[in-house]
Amino acid sequence: MAGEPYIEGVILAAGASSRAGTFKPALLIGNRSMIVRCIEGMEEICDRIIVVGGNEFDRLRSLLEGIPKVECLENSSWQKGMFTSVKAGLSLLKGDRFFVIPGDIPLVPSSVYRALLEIEAEIVIPSFQGRNGHPVCCSRAVIPRILCEPDESSFRDVIRAIGFHTVHVDAEEILIDVDTLEDYEFVRRRFA
Repeated sequence: MAGEPYIEGVILAAGASSRAGTFKPALLIGNRSMIVRCIEGMEEICDRIIVVGGNEFDRLRSLLEGIPKVECLENSSWQKGMFTSVKAGLSLLKGDRFFVIPGDIPLVPSSVYRALLEIEAEIVIPSFQGRNGHPVCCSRAVIPRILCEPDESSFRDVIRAIGFHTVHVDAEEILIDVDTLEDYEFVRRRFA
């Protein structure tokens, strides 16, 4: 329908997974990889999803082959930190609004993405029981401000500097990330 906003997603999956000691995007949750589970929450809402990789990029790309709407982008500066992946992903965006989420937060339900889109604000963040989580929803108006920040910045600090609106959601999944193999076991059990 004409006039519908064009919504995009950026998934950050470039890191070395050093605390987990394994390539996290490929870890299975049920019968699908963690990176695919991350995509599942947003795929019906987004017109296009950019997965930003770095470490083991070819392996990441092979996990995503054939998934509609998904594009893989290699961040050659990934070792400088996560914010370089944020900037790499945002540099390709052309939509009205977009989400940013780390690829190790795999269980966010689509209802959270919908709730964020209902709020008209430059930056919207979900909150569960007073704790802010992911994804972050932004309007395209903030892209130039984010891209001009130095690579050493953090996305969190930039969001705070711009200012954000919080939406309370009934979804603890916005807080559940996989940093370690213990976290992974918790997520696997929760999904099952």
